[in-house]
Amino acid sequence: MYSDLKGKRALVTGSGKRSGIGYAISRKLAGSGMDVVVADLGEFGGTDNPVGNAAFDEMTDIANELEKEFGVSCLAVSVDVTDGDAIGKMIEQVKEKFDHIDVLCNNAGASFGVPNAVHTYDEAAWMKTIDVNLHSVFKVTRAVLPMMMGKKGSIINTASRAGKVPPMFNGAYAVAKAGVIMLTKVMAKELAGAAIRINSVCPGQIMTDLEKWRFGLEAKVFGTTVEARKAEMCKTIPMGRIGEPEEVGDLVAFLASDQSSYLTGQAINVTGGQLMEL
Repeated sequence: MYSDLKGKRALVTGSGKRSGIGYAISRKLAGSGMDVVVADLGEFGGTDNPVGNAAFDEMTDIANELEKEFGVSCLAVSVDVTDGDAIGKMIEQVKEKFDHIDVLCNNAGASFGVPNAVHTYDEAAWMKTIDVNLHSVFKVTRAVLPMMMGKKGSIINTASRAGKVPPMFNGAYAVAKAGVIMLTKVMAKELAGAAIRINSVCPGQIMTDLEKWRFGLEAKVFGTTVEARKAEMCKTIPMGRIGEPEEVGDLVAFLASDQSSYLTGQAINVTGGQLMEL
């Protein structure tokens, strides 16, 4: 898709499930000729994620699939993006295969302890949500940056519409994603002189496991069906439909490429018109 990406290397966190945005990003980048590190919990996966975690076998299958389909080199790596030691081990594994990273996609995310208002939110669940969605962006970026220095590069952080418009009873996620947007701006200013651009994407309603889980939860709360909740949500979207992970992947590939060479520090909405800003 973008010829300037051919032969470059990308690391994508949260990319180990075929139903997720991270997988769609990895496919788009591999389709442009990039070597890809598929990074996800894998062997570090726990049992408290309401939508489930990526298994290492699936991650390995994805890496092999991308290699065969697009003729690129891929690596599957298990990592807990909240754990500094695990991130360090990931970097060691990556260095054994690649000497440089050109594109970093901080896409890992999850929500714990919902639905709850701030005053009833479990503190441990709140802090874990912040760690996975916000602190991981800082930790992974700091660890990967030494492998990016010396060449032009691009970092794309997955934020959310929730970081701009607060949802009900999912406060930790919203606060974390708002933090990702500000961290994107901070890093964009600090790294512009190193020729590394940093932008974030802000998906709205995208048909992932997390979105399906949300519709199921809302159906129980409101005593209705999943399809009815989807229909109600679509009424709030000018384009009248739920987005697909590939549509986020398209934007990420553009931000990774030289076609976006004068873009940095931006938080771009992918919402079907659900969120419009001056």
